Amino acid sequence: MAARRTTAGLRLVAALACLALTALPAAAFDTKARAAYVIDVTTRTVLLNKNADEPLPPASMSKLMTLYVAFEALRDGRLTLDERLPVSRHAMSYGGSTMFLDTTDNVRVEDLLRGIIVLSGNDACAVIAEALSPDGTESGFARYMTQRAQQMGMTNSTFMNSNGWPAPGHRMSMRDLALLATHIIVDFPEFYPLFAEQKFEFDGRAPQNVSNRNPLLGLGIGADGLKTGHTTEAGYGLVGSAKQGDRRVVFAMTGLDTQEARAEEARSIVNWSFRQFAEKAVTKQGDVIATAQVVMGDKTEVALTAARDVTALLPVLSDGKLEAEAVYDGPLEAPVAAGAEVGRLIIRPEGLPEMSVPLVAAEAVARGGFMVKLRSAARHIAKRLNEGPEAAS
Repeated sequence: MAARRTTAGLRLVAALACLALTALPAAAFDTKARAAYVIDVTTRTVLLNKNADEPLPPASMSKLMTLYVAFEALRDGRLTLDERLPVSRHAMSYGGSTMFLDTTDNVRVEDLLRGIIVLSGNDACAVIAEALSPDGTESGFARYMTQRAQQMGMTNSTFMNSNGWPAPGHRMSMRDLALLATHIIVDFPEFYPLFAEQKFEFDGRAPQNVSNRNPLLGLGIGADGLKTGHTTEAGYGLVGSAKQGDRRVVFAMTGLDTQEARAEEARSIVNWSFRQFAEKAVTKQGDVIATAQVVMGDKTEVALTAARDVTALLPVLSDGKLEAEAVYDGPLEAPVAAGAEVGRLIIRPEGLPEMSVPLVAAEAVARGGFMVKLRSAARHIAKRLNEGPEAAS
């Protein structure tokens, strides 16, 4: 029996009609950045996408990948926070933002991590890179970074070094940076508080470089990370995150002209993300959304329910109902297990990407006996005949 895609339209509308959720599109954010990506991590809703998949020079924002690999090594026991690492001539040779390390230093891993996060130390990145590299070189570590990024779904990222120093082919997209930031927040909650530190004085040797360059920290808007970046080629950029209440927003942007423009744009993105959208309940786990036809079973239909509580991020203004539909391949053939995923609830907030939520069978449907099968077969044959010869093709 061929399956067909069935939409439980009328039954679904009746189930969701009481919601009276908004259908107005959100006011678009007109960013000045060359490329930007904003996602509400809590609901997995993309709020802004501007050239988000274009591989661009990421500058120091690519240090987040070095940090992620270092966090993995700490978790796996290949590094410890108190372990001391030597500084090579190559690491010492870096200019730009540094910890002013030299070859006489053996630096604690924890200090190197804080030096990367707070001080944006190019030299600190190279020390970590050489310690974890498969061949002991920074370039070998960069190849490992690229492979690991690909495994994590960052398909528009290629690394030539550990710190974002300008190099041909060193590229990341804004979507990849936001994905990486989300991984850091979710995978390593024990290390994430480091990104909110506003000052780090290492050994008293660099009083001119002790402050975190993230312009959002300390503004009282929930910002707690992650990393700025700047080169002449890349312009000014920022990978940021903020949490207000139960919602967390992550964003990445690049290509701004000045530090001031970066600070203003980042603050505006955070304010827009939290003030122009609100999370609203759509349905609860166990609520009947639709029914699906069943053949060869002791029942002819089964109720479909959401597999979990469903909320959607929607614009704050309201004047209509949420567009949604239940879709399944049917009719379903018995037996059907209670809780088995048999369809999807598709939710389409206007102006935002659609959501897809699993629908499960509310109860079990056992396979029927001989007479049930005979009646089901007869109904199916009669239906095919009534549909005409095209239905049999």
